Amino acid sequence: MDLKSGYPFWAVKNGLMAAFPPLQTDIKCDVAVIGGGITGALIADELTSHHFDVVVIEQRDVGWGSTAASTALLQYEIDTHLVDLTKRYGEEAAVLAYRGCATAITELHDLAAEVCDVDFAMQQSLYYASRWRDKSSLRDEFVLRTKHGFKADWLDADAVKDRYAVAAPCAILTHLAARIDPYRMAYRLLARVVHRGGQVYDRTEVKSIDATPPGVTLHTTDDMKIRCRHVVMAAGYANQKWLKQPVAKNRSSYSFITDPIEESALGALASTMVWESARPYLYMRSTGDGRLLVGGEDDNVDIPARRDRRVEKKANKLTAQVGRLFPHLALQPAFSWGGTFAETADGLPFFGPHSEYGPSVLFAMAYGGNGITYSMIGADLLRAGIEGRIHPLAELFSFKRIG
Repeated sequence: MDLKSGYPFWAVKNGLMAAFPPLQTDIKCDVAVIGGGITGALIADELTSHHFDVVVIEQRDVGWGSTAASTALLQYEIDTHLVDLTKRYGEEAAVLAYRGCATAITELHDLAAEVCDVDFAMQQSLYYASRWRDKSSLRDEFVLRTKHGFKADWLDADAVKDRYAVAAPCAILTHLAARIDPYRMAYRLLARVVHRGGQVYDRTEVKSIDATPPGVTLHTTDDMKIRCRHVVMAAGYANQKWLKQPVAKNRSSYSFITDPIEESALGALASTMVWESARPYLYMRSTGDGRLLVGGEDDNVDIPARRDRRVEKKANKLTAQVGRLFPHLALQPAFSWGGTFAETADGLPFFGPHSEYGPSVLFAMAYGGNGITYSMIGADLLRAGIEGRIHPLAELFSFKRIG
């Protein structure tokens, strides 16, 4: 499955950071993780840090799937408003999901400090109303968040204009957000997995799964076997091919990144990510070397060749949108790309077993705009399941909510 088009910045910037071998022999382990992107890396790191014998399998080079195309905005805000999640699942469950994402950001901060050199930095997040009619829904969202202790400021039109030079009816300024280089983070985590005694194999594709209690046997396209007690399916959007039940819809998103911009010109954008209430939404954030990373223009295209042809046009549209928002910035895309992402109906991920396979096969579907924060939650949630413990988000993030 081709998950990206164009020239994703992270892979161009970092190159092939390490070489992992293909699997060429039968092996055994406690847990096999299928997927060598940021989700698989976070899960493998969590498991090896608690003394599980882990094998990671990636069909491409590590990090070369959707991780390379990720724009990596780390926010506790879910694409579905807290107000709307409350209507679906009740206030307690909705707040639990938001708090889980908030905790994940602080945990990612600590993890990034351990592995070092992954362009991690804490940020603020400005969520502005695209239209006057969105003001009421943003106000309701702000009231509910602050009711439950989420630190945020309400900015009226004058405040948004004065502080951020954005012409918008209003905005919510969140004080807990962050940025990261997801490709670099995945490589550094997997290097740590190997240092702890785990094994990582890329260019190794799994063709079938034999989930027969008390364990699982994976068969590769090169006729190697991996025998394990549990398998974690962390293959990103390719996970859906293993399920008969449709659980998400694949879409495409487009991005570009500029050359470095002077900090005086970036202004508040150097420390504040910006996104809007319209759907699909425009979003942007800075990098450690002063570039502006912009994304949006999502569409329903899920055919790689069609997505390839749209990258340049979409990048031009995004450039024009940012130009209207910040006319003082002279933007020129240095690299532009498109990537596949998946959306669930409620904006929440799926972690845990599915009835098609039984309890030994665990899925990690960190779908939506919170993929990395969801993956951080999922690493702890899946470890709890393997150890026979109940995680507070296990029920809400399970397949049970769709039957």
